[in-house]
Amino acid sequence: MRRLLVISFLFFGGSVAAQTLQQKLSAAFSRLQADSQCSYASVSLTVLDAKTGEQVFAGNPNMGLASASTLKTITSITAFNILGPDFQYQTELGYSGEIGADGTLNGDIIIKGAGDPTLGSWRYEQTKENRVLATMADALQKAGIKNVTGRVIGDDSLFGTQSIPEGWIWQDIGNYYGAGTSGLCWRENQFDIKLRTGVVGNPVGILRTVPAMPYLTFKSELTNGAAGSGDNAYAFLPVGSKVMYLRGTYAVDQDKKSISAAIPDAAYEAALRLNDTLRSLGIMIGNEPESAATLSAKNLPVPVIAKNLTTISSPALSKIVYWLNQKSINLYAEQLLKTLAWKHGKKPTTSNGVDVVQEFWQARGIDAKSINIYDGSGLSPGDRVTTLTLARILQSAKKESWFADLYASLPVYNGMKMKSGSINSVLCYAGYQTKNGRELCFSIMVNNYSGSGRGIKEKMFRVLDELK
Repeated sequence: MRRLLVISFLFFGGSVAAQTLQQKLSAAFSRLQADSQCSYASVSLTVLDAKTGEQVFAGNPNMGLASASTLKTITSITAFNILGPDFQYQTELGYSGEIGADGTLNGDIIIKGAGDPTLGSWRYEQTKENRVLATMADALQKAGIKNVTGRVIGDDSLFGTQSIPEGWIWQDIGNYYGAGTSGLCWRENQFDIKLRTGVVGNPVGILRTVPAMPYLTFKSELTNGAAGSGDNAYAFLPVGSKVMYLRGTYAVDQDKKSISAAIPDAAYEAALRLNDTLRSLGIMIGNEPESAATLSAKNLPVPVIAKNLTTISSPALSKIVYWLNQKSINLYAEQLLKTLAWKHGKKPTTSNGVDVVQEFWQARGIDAKSINIYDGSGLSPGDRVTTLTLARILQSAKKESWFADLYASLPVYNGMKMKSGSINSVLCYAGYQTKNGRELCFSIMVNNYSGSGRGIKEKMFRVLDELK
């Protein structure tokens, strides 16, 4: 009898400890909901045992909310599952036509993209633009090419002509974080605009771009903002236009004095840079560089590679996902989403990528309607995901061999490994935490809060502190 009492005490003692965490989370969640910043907000929190999937706490777990960039964790985990951590993109460099005895290529040089978002990126040693251009130039020289009668062509046709996902807003798509997808990316499809600040209220000047963008014209309607007002500058490039407008305000005390904008045609940009590199080496090119888009505008086809000279491999998926989540790179997420469709045998479009994500998790017991999304990055304000679904997907990754790569990709906020997400009046976090030896995963979302983002962040962190 005494032994039974001891066992009962141990059993109920463990239960009380679990209930205490649930009670603490319940109280903290209620305080957040009752806060004045959440008077008109939708608030949701789900916490699961990361090993077993057992529900630790759930507050409005089935409420579909804008997930912002926490959606990137779903894209990352789906990509790990379908593509594998060692997956690499392959970009081909070759030519059409034939090389004559004198070294003249009677044809075109073609860079054929396969969706690699890292080509020309500064984040990895092997992808830096100078190294990639040197690799291409070396391959062409080894082939004996001394002159080219045709053009350097960036073939980005693989991912189609719709580069911007449905649901993205006009204010975002001219800026670096709103760079469109491409079958052939270059320099993460972005460039820098150096600014000259002055008197508050007066226009901000444009000094130069890095790199030089000779095919674009810039008009600044940007004004100098008061000290402390921050960077509220936006770049706008109307479709089909070569004139980029800068609008908004830029604080006079900003140290960087630079903003980043989206390259309108990354394939053309890649072709232009290779064209310039070859000319600097004395290889003459007969015509101006082209992309699939510029050729299409002239009703001309993209030539097929007759002979491949070299193939440039991207970093492994595990390395791509690291930067995707560490720096919340929308382009990486969107390229992966289209790649999921492509590798699944579907036309590589954003909508088909969404279908693959929904189908994958539906087959694993998660209702596809709880992943009601327009993109893979969370930039669309129309995305709707539940915290229960996001937490379940995080929990599913815990048992996988590649989990360490996913975990390493998550930034640290509030002393916790988690992905953040923010768009207009939306703030979300999703990640992992260990409490008293128990491994947990969680998703918390607040939509339509009022007041400052800093204020709501501090209040959300107070809730998450209960997991420490």
